[in-house]
Amino acid sequence: MTTSTLHRPAATERPPVTYSRGARFLLLLSVFICAACGLVYELALTALGSYLIGNSVMQTSVVISVMVFAMGIGSLAAKPLQRRAVGAFALVETLLALVGGLSVLVLYVSFAWLRVYMPSMVVVTFAIGLLIGAEIPLLMTLLQRIRRQEAGSAVADMFAVDYVGALVGGLCFPLLLLPSFGQLRGALVVGAVNAVAGVVVVLWIFRRETRRIVRITLLASMAAVLAVLGTVYVLADDIEVTARQQLYRDPIVHAETTPYQDVVVTRSTGFTGEPDTRLFLNGDLQFSSVDEYRYHEALVHPALSGKRTSVLILGGGDALALREVLRYDDVEGVTLVDLDPAVTRLARTFAPLLELNGQALSDPRVTVVNADAFTWLRDARQRYDAVVIDFPDPDTAALAKLYSVEFYHLLGRVLTPESQVVVQGGSPFFAPKTYWSIATTIGRAGYRTTAYQVDVPSFGNWGYILATPGADGPRPPLRLAENTPPLRFLDDAVIGAATVFPLDRRPQNVRASTLMDPAVLEYTRHEWQNY
Repeated sequence: MTTSTLHRPAATERPPVTYSRGARFLLLLSVFICAACGLVYELALTALGSYLIGNSVMQTSVVISVMVFAMGIGSLAAKPLQRRAVGAFALVETLLALVGGLSVLVLYVSFAWLRVYMPSMVVVTFAIGLLIGAEIPLLMTLLQRIRRQEAGSAVADMFAVDYVGALVGGLCFPLLLLPSFGQLRGALVVGAVNAVAGVVVVLWIFRRETRRIVRITLLASMAAVLAVLGTVYVLADDIEVTARQQLYRDPIVHAETTPYQDVVVTRSTGFTGEPDTRLFLNGDLQFSSVDEYRYHEALVHPALSGKRTSVLILGGGDALALREVLRYDDVEGVTLVDLDPAVTRLARTFAPLLELNGQALSDPRVTVVNADAFTWLRDARQRYDAVVIDFPDPDTAALAKLYSVEFYHLLGRVLTPESQVVVQGGSPFFAPKTYWSIATTIGRAGYRTTAYQVDVPSFGNWGYILATPGADGPRPPLRLAENTPPLRFLDDAVIGAATVFPLDRRPQNVRASTLMDPAVLEYTRHEWQNY
């Protein structure tokens, strides 16, 4: 046997595969896109939980911790798959696109119909994290197959692209996906992008070393996933409306999800026989047209019993408090600051709201500012004679800061020594610690306060705090101005009784709320969880 015969390559050996110059770039691009998609899934789950359940800190903590834990499990589970890295990665991305794309829909349906949101969220989050964790070792194997590198350099390249992709995904979610598609469709779009980037790119790069039957199977699976996502996309409106209606007693006449909250309006025949229009933000009732005048008369008119040339309204984007303010002819200017432009737009254009607020936002005396009230106050320079604060209850961290000592300190910048401020404080009956914590917080910020409460059938017993700057001096008197316009609910007798609290609902020993110690958030979550 000759030497040449001894060294002749076996017939079964394949020549080494060479890759084009752009192969590594394309694979890193796939890493970039998959990382962006993964972070969008995480943000979508966090945002959905905050909208549906509130308690954004808890939702964020659970999603992040479960997902990171699952990513570790996924990385370990992917070790045996590295021998077939191309097919395994394409399969992982196919499953991730399906689970991630449908995640918002599955959780929304679980919340609306099955009422098992938290267990469902943990399961879905774990599944997504498991698949995301499996990506990294498989992608590392594929990168090394294209060009062998030192382990440290390969890891550096991989994670640099991965982190930049996460940055882009994190920015695209609030700036592009939510405004353009909403939560449900946004997740579906991302799932489709994930499927194409994870499957087509990888199969194209490694097409010469992947069996034809494997390529066809994986591409068919991707096509099936895209078909499912596309079908759900087309049916998204019907699915969302049907699921959302399960959450509300009355027919929904308007619904939209904004970058800030879930806005729903229902309309039915109320217990008085009149149409009952109700506004809900993130599932919390903001008013019922049957008795909203009770709430808004009690909120506005005591604060306008003094000078009221210039008035500031914080919150109250539905313009119902504004309607009451504009009934005074000597009010020369009103600034309304509300975070969500969708709410003020609804108050300008939606017929049932226009009927209620009397087209108040069209009054030439009104200036509307869509901004976060906390941030806006830091730069505000104008002084106001009266301030009406009509924020939702402090059941999230974002709202709790608007009931903090620091917030009321900022508010002092726009007040005169004679200014009067009124704050809606929730229910002294259902949430007494929350109510008295708000009153304590305002006092701690250097105001003199007068607490009062009335009955609003849709809410039950409801409380307010009237305040004026300065720690020394008498409490602000609860009264109506002599030239108060005709009211439907409030008069001197009702005002006289409003400051009387029963024995079991009088001031309690509670903490003031600050940015570092949001006591009001703790009280709110504890007290309202049983209602």
